[in-house]
Amino acid sequence: MTEAGKPVLTGGCQCGAVRFALTATPNKISICHCRMCQKASGAPFASFADIEKTDFAWTKGTPSAFQSSSIAMRDFCAACGTPLSFRRVDGPRIEIMTGAFDRPDHVVPTRQYGTESRLGWVVGIANLPSQTTQQNYGPEKMATIVSHQHPDHD
Repeated sequence: MTEAGKPVLTGGCQCGAVRFALTATPNKISICHCRMCQKASGAPFASFADIEKTDFAWTKGTPSAFQSSSIAMRDFCAACGTPLSFRRVDGPRIEIMTGAFDRPDHVVPTRQYGTESRLGWVVGIANLPSQTTQQNYGPEKMATIVSHQHPDHD
């Protein structure tokens, strides 16, 4: 249980201009492979946490929106371009991109949609050779990188 009105999950865009908070846990967490979600996220799939709008608030800034279809709006940060949400026009819920959460490990997908557009190679991602960022760049290069990303907290 959470104290009424106290955030259970927070997040925001990459630059920090837009922030949000949830006061309840999401109803469902999913992955969508549809072509529209691929284009909106610039990725092979999008991942969303579905929440009642009454349990959600933009706490800093106001996102820009794009009406991607006759039934849906997609919110994003106008300053840095981070995709933030999917919501049905006049619907009671909003779906927040899981990568925008401060703790994306707390929003684990349990279902998939739009599988007619799932890219064949997605299934084998876990089996690809992998490296950490440090292994990829090396400690010398890592020491020269200055992040301009907002920290994962308010």
